[in-house]
Amino acid sequence: MGYRQRARLPTNTLEAARSLRKEMTDAERKIWRHLRDGQLAGMKFRRQHPLPPYVVDFCCLDAGLVIELDGSQHTQNSDAVRTRFLEAKGYKVLRLWNNDVLLKTDAVIEAIWNAVGRRPLIPTPLPMGEGL
Repeated sequence: MGYRQRARLPTNTLEAARSLRKEMTDAERKIWRHLRDGQLAGMKFRRQHPLPPYVVDFCCLDAGLVIELDGSQHTQNSDAVRTRFLEAKGYKVLRLWNNDVLLKTDAVIEAIWNAVGRRPLIPTPLPMGEGL
């Protein structure tokens, strides 16, 4: 089996991601408690994940989902540019307000659950003629 080396991240992007992980906002900490360790549908989320030139708040690579928590420091124009870039890379972007995360956590978790796509609880039957 061949060894595949990951592309190196730009140093400033990597340092920004590390710094943001250390200094998470209250809303980021609260939502991370619900996303970490596969707690949501067994999906693996990453926090402050670098997608150069950006660092996204949360990312689920398997579902192709980026979660951005927005507060008063965000502008519609810069968010729109960022969203277009991420969508062009194949990600679905879910933008949530910090206030909603702090005050309506259950509704936010449900929105994320819907965005990752619910997995069926029972196995999907095989097409006719396949299997036993």
